Amino acid sequence: MAKNEEEVKNTPFGFGTSNDAYAKYFTGKSYLNPLATKANCNIANVNFESGCINKWHEHTVPQILVCVAGEGWVQEEGKPAHKMTPGDVYIGSPNTRHWHGAAKDSWFSHLSIMADTDKAKTTWYEDVAPDYYNNLK
Repeated sequence: MAKNEEEVKNTPFGFGTSNDAYAKYFTGKSYLNPLATKANCNIANVNFESGCINKWHEHTVPQILVCVAGEGWVQEEGKPAHKMTPGDVYIGSPNTRHWHGAAKDSWFSHLSIMADTDKAKTTWYEDVAPDYYNNLK
């Protein structure tokens, strides 16, 4: 079993199902468990296999990420990547290019929280440079 796989698969927020609808925006395999989609707020548990990250993207509304298991990364454009471990919180401002996902050697689970979902739009961009990602420590 890969590093932190058991912890990610057994969080209190549920593992979810294969994130096929968004697979083209991820390098590797991810899983999605929607927790709340009403009241103009979207909360989901997103689980990443080791080495799985999403592409650069931005949202028109703030996004909050809360690491619940494993180890991962989040990075805003023009800033250094920040390692996420359980309990870490990232608050992304609207229209800020960023990416997030698992460390190359660990599974990763985070809650994604977005309010004002009636105004939310996500724009996807290019992949994170593999050489850059592979050298994160």
